[in-house]
Amino acid sequence: MRMKNKLASRALALSLALVLVLASAAPACAENSGAHSIVMRSYTTYVGTPDDYLNQEIPLYFVDGVDDLPYVEIEDWAMLLYFINTEFNEDAGYDLALRYNGDVVTLERESGYTLRFDFENDRLIFDDYDAFQHNSNDTTLIDLVSESGTDEYGNADLIWRDKQASFDRYGDVLTVDLADYGIHMIAQDDGYYVPMQTLNDFTLLNTGLFFVFNGEALFLVNDNILFDYNEGRYTDTAELYYSAPAGDRSDALAEYSYNELCLALDTFYGLKEAHDIQSFRQLFWQIGYDEVLSGNSALDADNALKSVIDYYFDDLHSVFDEYSYLAGTISISDSTGLANRKFGQHEKEYSDARDAAYPDGWLRYEEVGNTAYITFDSFESNYYGRAYYQAGLENLELDDTAAQIIAAHKQINRPDSPIENVVLDLSNNTGGSVDAAIVVLGWFLGDASFSVKNMATGAMSTSVYRADINLDHTYDERDTVCDKNLYCLISPVSFSCGNLVPAALKSSQKVTLIGRTSGGGSCIVQPMTTAYGSVFQMSAAQRMSFLKNGSFYDIDQGIEPDYYIDNIAHYYDRKALTDYINGLF
Repeated sequence: MRMKNKLASRALALSLALVLVLASAAPACAENSGAHSIVMRSYTTYVGTPDDYLNQEIPLYFVDGVDDLPYVEIEDWAMLLYFINTEFNEDAGYDLALRYNGDVVTLERESGYTLRFDFENDRLIFDDYDAFQHNSNDTTLIDLVSESGTDEYGNADLIWRDKQASFDRYGDVLTVDLADYGIHMIAQDDGYYVPMQTLNDFTLLNTGLFFVFNGEALFLVNDNILFDYNEGRYTDTAELYYSAPAGDRSDALAEYSYNELCLALDTFYGLKEAHDIQSFRQLFWQIGYDEVLSGNSALDADNALKSVIDYYFDDLHSVFDEYSYLAGTISISDSTGLANRKFGQHEKEYSDARDAAYPDGWLRYEEVGNTAYITFDSFESNYYGRAYYQAGLENLELDDTAAQIIAAHKQINRPDSPIENVVLDLSNNTGGSVDAAIVVLGWFLGDASFSVKNMATGAMSTSVYRADINLDHTYDERDTVCDKNLYCLISPVSFSCGNLVPAALKSSQKVTLIGRTSGGGSCIVQPMTTAYGSVFQMSAAQRMSFLKNGSFYDIDQGIEPDYYIDNIAHYYDRKALTDYINGLF
């Protein structure tokens, strides 16, 4: 399940002269005045690609002669937060107030929720982390769907939120004790300074964006800007990022990077309990990686982090993406842990079986007698809601899940249609976009409910959506196939959203699951960085669940089918499978 973000790939000529509500000017902090020597340097900042840049350089601050560990002044960061959330998250209601009270600086959202920076005690205090990060357009605290629900004219869009049926349970106060990890913020008479990576980790995670610094420029990127997975090559942005000289980390950067990594993982890794991790300092010591992760060599630290992700996380959502520019390499080895190897074997088995049944290529939509089969191997959202109305279905790519579902719906409901059974084939589906998953659930169920628990805060949300499958700008029974007999094919390859959708379908009691236990994967994918510029992703604290009798149940162990298929080849013998389905009742 991918995080939502909307990093534009277009030239930006935006100034950071943004409107912030400043309650008062920053007062002097005499008790800390002159405690540190701080040097300011400004850097060109690229947004996405080398052609996309801010027309204003962003200042970074370096403390006590350490040139590779950037800090950001809190007012500058408030401006950046405003810019990112209003421009890329398209949150027109987002606003920030910046308030000073001695050694406590408060960022307050328009909703009244706050983040306090306690510089005296080196603490971050969220009165409610989820509410502070909350997009003002969202219905619930943990709303992972990016579609707004209305177009620019106020008409119903592809996905609509049912506010009356959705609900929240708010989380606890989140206090982040930076001092416990040897991380310090600085308040003195010339400003309030926080390490940039700490700000990345605790204020940008909800956006799916992050800053990386290579000593020569700043880059605001997401987890696929450096590598183009469609073309299988490193991007022009990567070439620019890796053009900076490689080398070792300073003692200060090595120590801070290790401490910040431990803090971020302790707070936000969603499977700590499942993996029996008490703390990441303890884990790194237990596996003998503490010294190399905190040492000067960036390459050794990156290789150690990759090994941790490959062999000790090994949860399929967690992946080491890119080395730091300091490592002097951008070539990623293909090492994998046991769970990933097993999953790869399953993928090959099911793919080979399907290829054998369809030597000329498998079909996205197929009718066999009275049964329609809809097959896709990932949940893809290539367009925003209004595009489905404006472009016309014939102009949309059918590797987009919503376009495929819209086309299938039209075919199934044509005059004199023979279709009585609809089968969703997720047997080779490894997950993808939450928005696309909601479209599929809305098509099958009408009301598509989506429950999430934040393991870091205790917050729980259930969001209810509908999808306008027939594109008439209304949400009704004509958007669903609820009048058909509904089935879903699942396998050990059905992972992430390919696991979430079967979980929701089974809990609805409206859909029959056929196959083998799905592959699991309950956490959303969270892009992360290190303080020295490497990129990875992990299973985040937001865990997908299904709601039953008012309780949230984890789906990481996978979903059991109602009817078992013992031979993989039988998944793709559509004639025999159709006869089997017709004989179930």
